[in-house]
Amino acid sequence: MDTNPAKPRVVCISQARMTSTRLPGKVLMEAAGKPLLAHHLGRLARCRTLDALVLATTVNGTDDPVAELAETLGVPVFRGDERDVLGRFAGAAAMAGADVVVRVTADCPLIDPALVDRVVSAFLDAGPPLDYLSLDVARFPRGLDAEVFTRSALDAAAAAATEPAEREHVTAHLYRRPERFRVGAPLAPEDGSALDQRWCVDEAADLELVRRLLGALLPENPHFGWQDCCKVLRQHPEWADLNGSVRQNTLH
Repeated sequence: MDTNPAKPRVVCISQARMTSTRLPGKVLMEAAGKPLLAHHLGRLARCRTLDALVLATTVNGTDDPVAELAETLGVPVFRGDERDVLGRFAGAAAMAGADVVVRVTADCPLIDPALVDRVVSAFLDAGPPLDYLSLDVARFPRGLDAEVFTRSALDAAAAAATEPAEREHVTAHLYRRPERFRVGAPLAPEDGSALDQRWCVDEAADLELVRRLLGALLPENPHFGWQDCCKVLRQHPEWADLNGSVRQNTLH
């Protein structure tokens, strides 16, 4: 861990709950012998730019198993209101003493530590400094999403946001207001490609695809990256059709 006092403390906060509307309990469903949440947190633990990793879940009793799994894996847990996800993130960031926050979601078991490190590094190195930066969700497969923003911007959003959608989607208050917050251009794949694929888990079809990818990749390369997933899908192009009809819920 970097103890340089001049370096901002970077905290990754992942959100998870059992009561997702389309596939309830998905974060604890298994793939390749482990719950999706364990794959997700294990991959994030390999990020080199993070000083801490926190799971933000709800105070509901239904999320006790989510909190217990995270704690078993050594990941601190913050519990807050189910609907006010923005408030939950602000509470988690305060608990962890964050200066910079990375937001990810636990339905992304294939998240790539190298991509998280790339967006964090770009955020920290930006001049003039930014308040918000993300990967380009229109160019990368969904399921690799990562957003980075300052703790001060998060606290400002938590204090000012009143729309239910902005309380639920955490960062909408920031990227909707480029006149107030310094919003960087989203980072695209370095090769300029754009891939319209879904590697996050919202429905049973998504889970089937993720199970196949993890089953194909983990035995040979447990530290696989997103481009390794692309290689497998080139070898099995029919797999991408498994969830081709699933639509993404998003404000972006």
